[in-house]
Amino acid sequence: MAITEIRTGGLGGQGVILAGMIVGRAASIYAGKHATLTQSFGPEARGSACGASLVISDEPVEYPYVTCPDTLLVMSQEACNRFAPEMASGGILLYEADLVKPGNLPKGVKAYGVPATRIAENLNRRMVANIVIIGFFASITDIISSDALRQSVEASVPPGTEHLNLTAFDQGYEYGQAIKDGKTPSLGGVPA
Repeated sequence: MAITEIRTGGLGGQGVILAGMIVGRAASIYAGKHATLTQSFGPEARGSACGASLVISDEPVEYPYVTCPDTLLVMSQEACNRFAPEMASGGILLYEADLVKPGNLPKGVKAYGVPATRIAENLNRRMVANIVIIGFFASITDIISSDALRQSVEASVPPGTEHLNLTAFDQGYEYGQAIKDGKTPSLGGVPA
């Protein structure tokens, strides 16, 4: 039985809980896997630590809590400092490159940064930075197909914002593809 543990972390208002929900929905509805999601919030809503933890499996999930994440998506330094030491050896850390500087990581962890907020600002909507990082996640990992994640984004965002969010997803995906292909990523045609 293949089990994958994923954690998203950041600050309230960055959309990291929604990012976790979108990945969970993509896994369970569009990729035919089993998934559980747990959420954590700081005492305040905006500006405090929050996150989502996902367990994805080919079979029903027996234990719904993440103990050693295989993949970590972080959008704040605090989340990186808190969750990166718990990562599985050989895991993947995806981080907001303008806000996070990964420190000492567990052995074998590969780290990939994306300037998600800058990409979102280029779209004139800073609030889609979480969707940019989901696109980046789709391109760097093979956990869930990009098609399943795109469908989940489209189904999860407010009506009327689908085009904006899918554009954000695509730009995050393209940024990750450039990294995987050994090319210099760009921000809307301008080198990053």
